[in-house]
Amino acid sequence: MTILDGGMGRELARRGAPFRQPEWSALALMEAPEHVQAVHEDFIAGGARIITSNSYALVPFHIGEERFAADARALASRAGRLARAAADSSGHSVRVAGSLPPLFGSYRPDLFDAGRAPSVLAPLVDGLAPHVDLWLAETQSSIAEARAIRAGLPDDGKPFWLSLTLRDEHVDGPAVLRSGETVGDAAEAAVGLGAEALLFNCSRPEVMGAALAAAQTAVERLGAELELGVYANAFPPQPEDATANDGLDELREDLDPAGYLEWAAAWREQGAGIIGGCCGIGPEHIAAISRLS
Repeated sequence: MTILDGGMGRELARRGAPFRQPEWSALALMEAPEHVQAVHEDFIAGGARIITSNSYALVPFHIGEERFAADARALASRAGRLARAAADSSGHSVRVAGSLPPLFGSYRPDLFDAGRAPSVLAPLVDGLAPHVDLWLAETQSSIAEARAIRAGLPDDGKPFWLSLTLRDEHVDGPAVLRSGETVGDAAEAAVGLGAEALLFNCSRPEVMGAALAAAQTAVERLGAELELGVYANAFPPQPEDATANDGLDELREDLDPAGYLEWAAAWREQGAGIIGGCCGIGPEHIAAISRLS
């Protein structure tokens, strides 16, 4: 089993690093990058063998149009360098995933702008490219978002991983993306895009099992090779009109390291070969998960 890291933003806030809305995790990258590297190092110490660059918030939605135009590439490069330094100094075999976020806001497939996507994506890819081992399009709310990310990647031979966010309220029904598209259709799209892994993230644990089952069914039907994974968040259910800048959500008390470990064990039994955490999942959670491998 491959162990991912956990959520960068909430861990930075917990440590007292520079942190506010709307910049989110980008503020520490700008003002106190040593905190970012320290978080990477602590996730590695907890057992993570893939860490994710702190580039998630480097989009106009978070840092504003003017700052994005002036600094996005340099900040993405800094995010990649910090992760690379933490990985290379760890004494372990650690890969760096280049985080490619929703380009127009988390959980908001309605804001996706296909015409503008290439120009927002390009500086992130250019800045991260020298430092990362694989590309991770994460918290994607629709198949169109995923296709836009894949289209903007260089032909560099690096693995492409796709991670989707799900509607939190669909606990008893079929798992669907926040766009309403089915996981089966998304899995078929992932195979068509050449993804090496399909993951589900930034949704509550209760919806992940159904997503894994639907993805597995689609992969088997297609006769494809596609590794599956999960990294859930510790938030209460997020409404359909939620946005990433609504404020800091309370974290669930039942998703402490022991509670999250129970979910992780269940996902592994369902076939997940890649497990980590998203918002609110810290190094102590990753340390607990690492005991499963």
